[in-house]
Amino acid sequence: MSFRRSPMYLFLLVLTVSVWAGFQGWRTLLNNFAVEVAHLGGHHMGVIQSVREVPGFLALLVIYILLIVKEHRLAAVSVLILGLGVVLTGFFPSFWGVLLATLLMSFGFHYFETVNQSLTLQYFSVGDAPLVFGRLRAIGAATSIGVGLSIFALANWLPYKLLFALLGCISIAGAMWCLFQDPTDTNMPSQNKHMVLRRRYWLFYTLTLLAGARRQIFIAFAVFLLVEKFGLSVQEITLLFVANQALNYFVSPLVGRAINHFGERSVLSVEYASLIVVFLVYALSDSQWLVLAMYIVDHVVFNCAMAIRTFFQKIGDPGDIAPSMAVGFTINHIAAVLIPAAAGLIWLVDPAWVFLGGVGLSLCSLLLVQAIPWQLKRSRTASSG
Repeated sequence: MSFRRSPMYLFLLVLTVSVWAGFQGWRTLLNNFAVEVAHLGGHHMGVIQSVREVPGFLALLVIYILLIVKEHRLAAVSVLILGLGVVLTGFFPSFWGVLLATLLMSFGFHYFETVNQSLTLQYFSVGDAPLVFGRLRAIGAATSIGVGLSIFALANWLPYKLLFALLGCISIAGAMWCLFQDPTDTNMPSQNKHMVLRRRYWLFYTLTLLAGARRQIFIAFAVFLLVEKFGLSVQEITLLFVANQALNYFVSPLVGRAINHFGERSVLSVEYASLIVVFLVYALSDSQWLVLAMYIVDHVVFNCAMAIRTFFQKIGDPGDIAPSMAVGFTINHIAAVLIPAAAGLIWLVDPAWVFLGGVGLSLCSLLLVQAIPWQLKRSRTASSG
């Protein structure tokens, strides 16, 4: 694959490993650390998780940061900030300590993801970009599995403070290496350094908003359903997570190839049709094994969401990529602010209605995605990869 010889690909690969080493370590350790060491309650964790989504909502600020910082530098600095947040988490076992460290970590994570999407769409052709997205997702999944197994092996031997420090330092080390690299190409089109909102991008904006809303229902309530309704243990949830990441390692690159072969309209249609079934099962089924199967299906088809970004690459102006990815990230996280609280109130009435709402959102997306022209996938030459 030609993209593997690109300096930008190596740059993003190193940062992807660095990000997922720190973020997955933080995500795996946080809840036990909060209970066992910081002695936090559920209300504390609710506030912390809400604050964690704020940087995603503020991703629009990336546009203005790029006025003074080059995009690849911002990517490396963001990972450095993430690593620092992970390290500091273990040193401040209190509500405010965890809250502020989480906020720092989250700014790093969300700003890297924004710039990562932008750089991938800028530096790789419409044929290579889906393959790069798929390969980087696979590398992230493999890193997450390695982190999970490492924590499983070391948890009984090392204190939380040292585990957070070790994983955060991996992120910092990768970011420091990338700070001294320059993978840029001076022939790339310059990016607009102001907010871009164009009427002709309406479908990208709408699909992004709906994707964020659906994802928040899944993140907030899918595992909660498995624990509350079916009584799955921490060990069983962990095994489910490892199985999902192992599948994603193989599936993510295949989705990238499918986008090139079948086009965004077909791939996204498969995702949304599958999610209608997934949410219906969540809402109506009493079968633990069927719900578990749908949980895995959801993780697999979530890979298809990269097609929303490659769709924009084909319709957008080259100079609009960076500001549009920032706008898209903010739109995606509007749901993170609104959905969990509103759906939580609905959950008190009947949990099935929460997932039936997911059915409605998926159906709207399925109908809207038919507006993508079939010939779009052939609008530019695609790499066979």
